[in-house]
Amino acid sequence: MSKIHITELVLRDGHQSLIATRMRTEDMLPICAKLDAIGFWSVEAWGGATFDACVRFLKEDPWERLAKLRKAMPNSRIQMLLRGQNLLGYRHYSDDVVRAFVKKSADNGVDVFRIFDAMNDMRNLKTSIEAVKKVGKHAEGAISYTTSPVHDVAHFVGLAKEMEAMGCDTIGIKDMAGLLKPESTAELVKAMHTAVKLPIHLHSHATSGLASMSLMKGIENGATMIDTCNSSFSEGASHPTTESLIAALAGTEYDTGLNLAAVQEVTAYFREVRRKYWQYESEFTGVDSRVLVNQVPGGMISNLSNQLKEQGALDRMDEVLAEIPRVREDLGFPPLVTPTSQIVGTQAVLNVMTGARYKSVTNEVKNYFMGQYGKAPAPVNAKVKQLAVGDAEVITCRPADLLAPEMAKLQAESERIAQSEEDVLTYAMFPDIGKTFLQERNAGSLKPEPLQTKEAVGAASARFAPNEFNVTLHGETFHIKLTGSGHAGEEKRPFYVSVDGIAEEVIIETLDEVEVGGGNGSNGAKSSGKKKPSATSSGRPRPHHAGCVTTAMPGTIVAVKAKVGDKVKAGDAVLVIEAMKMENEIQASTTGTVVAVHVTKGDSVTPDESLLEIQPE
Repeated sequence: MSKIHITELVLRDGHQSLIATRMRTEDMLPICAKLDAIGFWSVEAWGGATFDACVRFLKEDPWERLAKLRKAMPNSRIQMLLRGQNLLGYRHYSDDVVRAFVKKSADNGVDVFRIFDAMNDMRNLKTSIEAVKKVGKHAEGAISYTTSPVHDVAHFVGLAKEMEAMGCDTIGIKDMAGLLKPESTAELVKAMHTAVKLPIHLHSHATSGLASMSLMKGIENGATMIDTCNSSFSEGASHPTTESLIAALAGTEYDTGLNLAAVQEVTAYFREVRRKYWQYESEFTGVDSRVLVNQVPGGMISNLSNQLKEQGALDRMDEVLAEIPRVREDLGFPPLVTPTSQIVGTQAVLNVMTGARYKSVTNEVKNYFMGQYGKAPAPVNAKVKQLAVGDAEVITCRPADLLAPEMAKLQAESERIAQSEEDVLTYAMFPDIGKTFLQERNAGSLKPEPLQTKEAVGAASARFAPNEFNVTLHGETFHIKLTGSGHAGEEKRPFYVSVDGIAEEVIIETLDEVEVGGGNGSNGAKSSGKKKPSATSSGRPRPHHAGCVTTAMPGTIVAVKAKVGDKVKAGDAVLVIEAMKMENEIQASTTGTVVAVHVTKGDSVTPDESLLEIQPE
């Protein structure tokens, strides 16, 4: 028997960390037989963000993916990542939903459930662990590792003891941001190995560049299981390389017994597959020691950069990364892992994009302050809490104790679109996008987001503009490079450029516009004797007076709280938007009367649009 067991992550955490969870099932199945034959302790293939990505972007049934992978890898333990009482969604679910989800996951092929809670609140793990043991599967309790003034070795050892008492089969140390250092790993694993009798499973992202060294120190001090990813999707925001660890341990007392050549054959396949997903590659997924401060987990960084890119705000990533630790401290130092990483990250983006900290507070941050995710590790910022929820009473019990059974209600709500209990659970995870997915599936109209080819993007020149070029004026040539810009929609928009290496700011005021790819006249120019509010591609007007209500980031309208004729006060919630998987109330920009509403539920919106208009008093 191998002294060290390896869990291979390429089918889940590898591509989640590096290409925003976009790998499709059709690109997994052809290599599964060879992956299955290698003899890994387990293959992580489901859970985490894969469920969301399947439904939201890939238009795949996540349950069907699981069943196909189970059939394609009959000899391997399939492992999933489960967020305790959050399951695979972003809120707590009632106990009957948790039990149903675990059972169906097991029925469809999951053997190993890695169960964690973002707050390390053990109360939120109890039902999931019990449900896994009831269906006869392997329960791995996972500790969300982080650093803060309140997180030390004694704290984590105490959590491991609680997990052992709950009936877990193994203990996982889940270092989602790559914060473990070699010596701290040795100290933690040694203390935990002494305190509990269960095998210890190490999981550490390579973002800080320390993970491989930390895994080795962990092995030397008692860890018998490690997570790695083959080199097609390893290192940086992902994980240490499978081939490298196999080679490092070969011939030692810790030899894995795995065939290096067989893994390299799998790697060669995935290296070619990765080329298809080039549009999701990010410059922020490499080694970055700043993670030791901002603690952004590997599974979040590629998604965060992709979302900022969609907003045209990728140049503000450094501001967001600097704001994240400040928000985390305000919230009492929660470990940054789903959903707390999204809660903190989205609020940090809002703080940066709106230009004022907590000018807009997401519903999830409000729920966090109310105790609906569990107990914060440390006291929260009282001023921020007051701003978010006022004097509302905070719950102190296990959050799920306040939830009535939900399965019957969910079955009734989804009766017309659900064809199985799995469908009901898909609806439960994401009521809006789940409903749309099921309706489109039933109608045979599912269309995944397109995979762009570089050739097609190059041909679609009308969609792009140069950001570095030479300008010749009166016989003199200047080299100009665009380095940043202000927000789209501003009447006078600043552009930051370098001219022959000298930084300059240029103010652009739009007086007229050209409709790209068409319009009136031979050059598509839209002329008018009097300047009117221009429309966006959606047909909505651009903001043109103080009463125009806008969003700080692209998203989807999930609720319209005001109608034409309503009297509103500045700060009143008039819309609710889902952005970066979090809900955020959009507030009235001024006191007055609503005179126009340009959106309905389900609309996709962007920051350069007027969503609702108020006539100021």
